[in-house]
Order: sequence, then C-alpha cells, then structure tokens
Amino acid sequence: MELGRLEYLQALVTEFQVTDSTGNKRRYSLALSVSSISSHPRSFSFSLAEAKEQVLANLANFAYDPSNYEYLRQLQVLDLFLDMLTENNETLVEFAMGGLCNLCLDKTNKEYILEANGVEPIINCLSSSNEETVVSAVTTLMFLTTPRSRAQTTALPVVECMLRFSLSANTRLSNLASIFLQDYCSPPQVEEARNLSRHTAVGIPLPKD
Repeated sequence: MELGRLEYLQALVTEFQVTDSTGNKRRYSLALSVSSISSHPRSFSFSLAEAKEQVLANLANFAYDPSNYEYLRQLQVLDLFLDMLTENNETLVEFAMGGLCNLCLDKTNKEYILEANGVEPIINCLSSSNEETVVSAVTTLMFLTTPRSRAQTTALPVVECMLRFSLSANTRLSNLASIFLQDYCSPPQVEEARNLSRHTAVGIPLPKD
C-alpha cells in the first residue's frame, strides 16, 4: 500500500451511510465514499447498494489480517459490522458476518463484541437463508464462547438449531454443527434440546443450498 495502512482503510471507508428502520440516516466516521469510487480512472457503474456491498466485502477481507485489528477498531468497523447484521440486504449481512468471524479470534475484538451485545444479532443470523452467513455465524459463536458468555452462546434455542443443522444434507454445515455440539455444549444441554425438539416443529430453518 502506498498510503499508510490506517490512511488506506480510512480512505476506503470515509462516508458510508446506512438508513435505519425509521428512515433516519446514521453517518459513521468510516464509510463508503461513492465519490472516490466514481473518480477512479476505470469506469464503475455501482448503485449505492452495490457500492456498499463492495466496501463491506473489502473490509471483511482486511479483517483477516491481525495487523489491521487496531485500525479497524479505531475506525469503528466492528460497530459497522454489527449494525449491518440487521439489514434486509442479505449480501451486506453475509459480508458483515464474515468480517466479525474474522475479527473475533482476537481477544480484544471478542470482548468488544460481547460488551456490545453482539451475540444476539449473531444468533439471529442462524436463520438466514444464505449458507455463508450461517456458517460464519456458527463459527463466530464458537469463537465468542467463554465461561462468561457460554450461557448465551449455547442457549437452548441455539443448541436446538445445531441439532437440526447436524442433520443437514449440507456436509459443511452438518460437520460444523456437530463440532459445536461436541466441543461447546454439555451432554445435558444436548439432551434437553433433543427432547424439546421431539415435541415441537418450530425451529430455525435450514439455509438454502
């Protein structure tokens, strides 16, 4: 990168705007600069939604690199990812969930997500019809499980969901769910969820293949 790492990330996320459920715009110090994209020497014809998706995908990719963690925290990218989990745009949710999955291996990021009440919206992503979103959500719940957070990350509805995922024809998802049940849930938890599942047809739907 010719620019410093922080400057590059800051330039990437300068004026990103999202609209909340009430129609009010929230401006972040980080965000998509539509003007910076349109001034690129190559020709782009992004809609606002496509431009937002592109930036979020880039941010999720930068979240792979631990050397970016401090900068991403400084630029409030963790908050942005968490906010995007409630968007109606499945692509934005997918990239945001992937970004959080990349970030939560770090202890500081993990603590930040837990303190920000991030577990609930991540659990809600288990009901996504997007396979990538669900896989990232399951993996993130694993990474976020600590003695303090275990009661929430392995709550009964989550364990029920993992039981259903473990029976999925999707090998990737079923293997991941089986690991979750074996390594993060106690036998009594699994048994309770299994017994409850026998008496109800209600559950988190499986993602589409």
